[in-house]
Amino acid sequence: MQNSFYCNFPYINLYEKNSVKSKLASQILYGEKFKIIKRYKKFLKIKTHFDKYVGYIENKNSFEKNKIITHKVTALKTPIFKFPLNKKIYKTKNFLSFSSGLQILRRNGQFIEYQKNKWIKKSDIHPINYKKRNYINVAKLFLNIKYKWGGKTFNGVDCSSLIQLFYKYNNNFFPRDTSEQIKFKKGKKKNKFKKGDLIYWKGHVALCLNSKLLIHAYGPKKKVLIMPIYNTVKLIKKTAKLEVLKVFPI
Repeated sequence: MQNSFYCNFPYINLYEKNSVKSKLASQILYGEKFKIIKRYKKFLKIKTHFDKYVGYIENKNSFEKNKIITHKVTALKTPIFKFPLNKKIYKTKNFLSFSSGLQILRRNGQFIEYQKNKWIKKSDIHPINYKKRNYINVAKLFLNIKYKWGGKTFNGVDCSSLIQLFYKYNNNFFPRDTSEQIKFKKGKKKNKFKKGDLIYWKGHVALCLNSKLLIHAYGPKKKVLIMPIYNTVKLIKKTAKLEVLKVFPI
C-alpha cells in the first residue's frame, strides 16, 4: 500500500502529541511529503520526508497522494487567488509560505494554477531546483516576523526553522531542532565571529550577518530581529544563564 502523502493545505500544524492542546512541534508546508505511521480517530502520527520529523497532525482532508512537485514559492508569502467564470480575479484570505512546493496545472497571463481554482502569481515561484545561495537575503525575508515556537511560515518562525528554511529551499537536508542542528556539523567554541557563522546556545541559534551583527528569531523580543553579536551573547548569558556552545558556518 502506498504511504506517501503531500500537504495540500497552506500549512499544517504538527503537534508533539495527538491533541491540539499539545505543544506545537513544527509545521508542514504546502507540497511537503510525509508518511503515516499510525492512524487515530482524529489524528495521524506522521513522519516528514525532508527532515524525518515525527509528530501528530489532525486527520482532515488536508493531504493527497501522487503529487509531482515542480516549483516552489520564493516570496515570504504569496496570496492565493480564484478565477470565477467571469474571469474577474478574487483574492482569498490565504497564502502559501516561502519554500512551499507545488505543481503548475495551468497558466493564465501572470498567474499559475497549482490546485483546482487556486492561483498564485508566477513571479512568486521558481523551479524546484533553483538555488538561493544568499542566506542573508533568505533570513531577512523573515525580519520582524513574529516568534512562534514550532512555526516555519510568514505567520511565525522559531530560531531553528529560520535556519532550516534556507537549507530546505535549496533542497539540502538540515535538522529541525537546535538540539540536532548543533550536532550536524563540526564546530568549536570561540569569542570572535564572522559573516555566515551560526552561533549555538542550548536551545537557541543565531546567524551572523557580518562580524558585528546577527539575525535570529528571539523569543524574549517576540520576533525576528537584527542585534549586535557581542551584546546578544552577553544578554543571553545574563538573562538565560547560557554560554555559547558551538559555532560553525552555515
